[in-house]
Amino acid sequence: MAAGEKSRNGDRYGPPESDRDQDPLGGLAPIVGDQHRSTIGVGGLSVIRTGRQLESWLSATLASDGLDTSEFTALVTLLIAGGPNRRSAGELSSSLVQTSGGTTKTIRRLEERRLVVRVDDPADGRRTLIELIGPGRALTESTLELVLDAFALEIGDLGEAERHQLGAGLVRLSFELDDRLRNC
Repeated sequence: MAAGEKSRNGDRYGPPESDRDQDPLGGLAPIVGDQHRSTIGVGGLSVIRTGRQLESWLSATLASDGLDTSEFTALVTLLIAGGPNRRSAGELSSSLVQTSGGTTKTIRRLEERRLVVRVDDPADGRRTLIELIGPGRALTESTLELVLDAFALEIGDLGEAERHQLGAGLVRLSFELDDRLRNC
């Protein structure tokens, strides 16, 4: 997207302030030791910046459906869980990368909108599961389609093979980080 152009969500993209803003990894290369040169792009500023950009983009994209990113992620997690589209609050918390208190608030908002319900866990009557119900499923499917269509336009310069390679790498990185966070 060119400087000053509007994105689909109406944000303006300004010009980079310097060449270092265009390539923050290049700016770090002389500062870090040789042992970290291959790690700069994976764990460095580019991943953090990209994550924040995606969060901001997704938030603006979801606004028309009245969802925030946590609600959307919870709904998609339930959708992909397969019938009967249930997960525990702990599983949702892990998927959302959110505290249990934050996840509780997200679930309450979805319950208030009648998109999910709490049901007894048939395998363990002491706990409840969160279940995606009809209106929630319809909203999730339509919003997911909107998000994927919009994102496909935003990353239009990336070819199919690049998209698959990038996606596979990010999934692997996410699993690696999940493993480490669980073992802390």
